[in-house]
Amino acid sequence: MGAGIIEQERFTCALGAMQTVVAIPKALPILHSGPGCGDMVSGFFQRSKGYAGGSTTPCSNFSEKEVVFGGVNRLRELVDNSYKILNSDLQVIFTGCTAGIVGDDVQSVAEEFRDQGKPIVYVESPGFKSNNYVSHSVVVNAIIDQYVSQYEDESTFRSQKNTVNVFASIPYQDMFWRGNLDEYKRLLEAIGLKVNILFGDRSEGVREWQSIPKANFNILVSPWYGKDIVDHLKNVYGQPYVQYPNIPIGANETEKFLNKVITFAIEQGADINEVEAKRFIKRESDAYYAQLEDLATFLLEFRYGLPNHAHIIHDAGYVLGISKFLINETGVIPKEQFIVDDTPEKYQEEIEKELKSISKKREVPVFFSPDAGKAQNKIRELSHKGKGVIIGAGWDKQIAREKNYDFISAAIPTDYRLVMRTGYVGFTGGLRLIEDIYSNTLSKFA
Repeated sequence: MGAGIIEQERFTCALGAMQTVVAIPKALPILHSGPGCGDMVSGFFQRSKGYAGGSTTPCSNFSEKEVVFGGVNRLRELVDNSYKILNSDLQVIFTGCTAGIVGDDVQSVAEEFRDQGKPIVYVESPGFKSNNYVSHSVVVNAIIDQYVSQYEDESTFRSQKNTVNVFASIPYQDMFWRGNLDEYKRLLEAIGLKVNILFGDRSEGVREWQSIPKANFNILVSPWYGKDIVDHLKNVYGQPYVQYPNIPIGANETEKFLNKVITFAIEQGADINEVEAKRFIKRESDAYYAQLEDLATFLLEFRYGLPNHAHIIHDAGYVLGISKFLINETGVIPKEQFIVDDTPEKYQEEIEKELKSISKKREVPVFFSPDAGKAQNKIRELSHKGKGVIIGAGWDKQIAREKNYDFISAAIPTDYRLVMRTGYVGFTGGLRLIEDIYSNTLSKFA
């Protein structure tokens, strides 16, 4: 493999953040790009149409003519017609590589329509600039600066003491994003908070975005992606944030996550009944462990056929979250782990520390690379006693077969799993992941 070539990229170019807009109810991405860009993005994410994604997304179909003469007039016509045909609450213009190279003045087009009272935002998103993990934050901040800012009232900043904005799963990049966001909302509302979840069919769409400045504080569930959003909100609205470095899966991590939020909320002046909140956590935890007790007979009966170690090929939040869950709640030992989200170097040391903190007796080796093909090659070289399980994308099914390991499809891209509202967050998410791991084992006995 030549230098600089990535064999298996598990994310897209910057333009992939059009899915951030697709995930906002009745929001419309408009692509000022070549005709294949939108198809490439929606094809990668699969089942990602939303209100106006996939083949519905308006595109200027940037051609050689626009390269020579510019495509601003074509874009202006496209935006105008999009308002006539689609009943959208928000439009976001994305620039592809060709428009970025030519230097079309997309900002002026957006401002023309904004002056007419149209809700429109523009984002400089040529694919060569970054990946969709990074551009997700760029898009969210652009909507805040160009759209939400029109509804600002400084006297109401942080006025709703029990309201929070949650930034967690990146829509569509996280195949479980709907179920995960549902569970964050359920858990946080149960401890006494009002939650702006912002994405998905259970959010209030642009109305919820308009209320962002009124929230008391923000919650970031991520080791790095999305941090630019909460840093920006702290700067423009003075909103502090609490960060949890990984997806909280199962009782152990969910309790830690909720207790951290409760402490922070009280510090920020939120009116939370701490006794009732803790009572809710205990009820959920008791129900969770009751389920695990019922699992004991199964674990004893099938103990020789169950996986005893795991390799995870995923983004940093999932590698941390699943690793902690496996060792603390299932006894499956996380071996070599592979983070394939192109984590910026400045965050890698802290992520390694988090993995080291999982166990005082065992070190969990971690490899950072955007090339998941290298992760597969590394797994081929490894030799561990007992049966393993690989948790990753559909592309990892073959290496699991080669190693005679179990396989869990938990990342994109994949053709082996249909996800509607399944999630891995929280107490219920932990039980779902246990079901997935051991159901896979049972299927081998058929």
